[in-house]
Amino acid sequence: MIILKEIIYKVAIEAVKGSTDIAINKMEFDSRNIGANDVFVAIRGTISDGHDYVEKAINLGAVAIVCDTFPENLASGITYIQVIDTNKALAFMAANYFGNPSGKLKLVGITGTNGKTTIASLLYQLYKKAGFKVGLLSTVKILVDDIEYKATHTTPDSITINHYLKEMVDAGVEYCFMEVSSHGIHQKRTEALHFAGGVFTNLSHDHLDYHPTFAEYRDVKKSFFDNLPKTAFALSNIDDKNGQVMLQNTGAKKLTYALKSYADYKAQILENQLSGLLLKINGNEVWVKLIGTFNAYNLLAIYGTAVELGMESLEVLRLLSDLESVSGRFQFIVSSTNITAIVDYAHTPDALENVLKTINDIRTKNEQLITVVGCGGNRDKTKRPIMAEIASEMSDKVILTSDNPRNEDPEVIIHEMEQGVAPQNFKKSLSITDRKQAIKTACQLAQPNDIILIAGKGHETYQEIQGIRHDFDDMKTVTELLNQLNK
Repeated sequence: MIILKEIIYKVAIEAVKGSTDIAINKMEFDSRNIGANDVFVAIRGTISDGHDYVEKAINLGAVAIVCDTFPENLASGITYIQVIDTNKALAFMAANYFGNPSGKLKLVGITGTNGKTTIASLLYQLYKKAGFKVGLLSTVKILVDDIEYKATHTTPDSITINHYLKEMVDAGVEYCFMEVSSHGIHQKRTEALHFAGGVFTNLSHDHLDYHPTFAEYRDVKKSFFDNLPKTAFALSNIDDKNGQVMLQNTGAKKLTYALKSYADYKAQILENQLSGLLLKINGNEVWVKLIGTFNAYNLLAIYGTAVELGMESLEVLRLLSDLESVSGRFQFIVSSTNITAIVDYAHTPDALENVLKTINDIRTKNEQLITVVGCGGNRDKTKRPIMAEIASEMSDKVILTSDNPRNEDPEVIIHEMEQGVAPQNFKKSLSITDRKQAIKTACQLAQPNDIILIAGKGHETYQEIQGIRHDFDDMKTVTELLNQLNK
């Protein structure tokens, strides 16, 4: 139990009715999880408004309510705290409740459209190889040193973040690497966290189902850097046109990385093969197992982050050469008949173009490139024709299929994608609604030495259809199908 007034420290309070000198058990923003002596924080979400569940929370045992508007009828014996922003209040309350664990770690946040998972996961891997205890908060998984937990969001809610950061502190973790999404920033989930550094990867077309304009999407990302403390570093990719924008108003130490521009951390690609990359980073050559220009950027961000955190530069290069690719990020297998199948999470136009460009740069053009791609349901519809346009333009054959249709009709999604296929590319385009059948067709079309790219789902091990998650793993599926065809 903790005293309520201790966890509302730094919360912007407008009014209080009742006593804050009461013992509380825990805080919740989901009324279904409320128990005796809890605090209920009423959040205005995109689907429902927590203020509609205040009475339910009290009936379940809540002794305090945090809200932005007092209810018309106040229950006796209940403490009501009116705040300016309940999302922000929850962030500070969660940090206080768990003892402000982010201040006891070296926490680095990675934000941008693409590359967040790869950079965060490989930083975790690098620091583990260096012998440190490390934490990871990512789309793929949450790791408290060696203990793994399932991730449900790119950036979890404030309570979950602080819960795992406290677990990390208790486990003796020194460094934590965290993906920071635009949703997480906008909903104040990262407020009250103390960051040792922030990394900007790039910005391209994504999440315009949530953000009304691209400018707002950019400005939300920028606000993460605006709020970094002076003791932190801000490392930005200035080859991206928004890279300098991110650094404009930050009080943190400003640092840059680039392949094409003058920067604090600079790299050149000397060799780019299916077996890896030969890079020259700040004058030193290093061979790495990862592939493609986009990974050169990721590795450069990792190098800069590790150096800024105090690791010796030659030691960082040694560790970079030993890093393995992240699940669902340019993962590939080669069948017994020499067909290469690549699985990648590319689910934005920019990411898909980067992956296809990488493959086209590496291949000899004597083989076919067959791309299987879909778009998610209940998400940004404007990118659907763009994704199909890129896939059909940069591949020898393209199969448009389902991704996670969620609550939409998959055939409608595919039809919207088809609008982006140029007339000259009609003949090399197929539409197959069933994702497994689409992958099977790609395997049947492929000849020895051909390349199959399966894009969009990457590390995901499910397909969500009408609210139900069905087991589905792109890498497992294509491996099994290629093995069956080779028998």
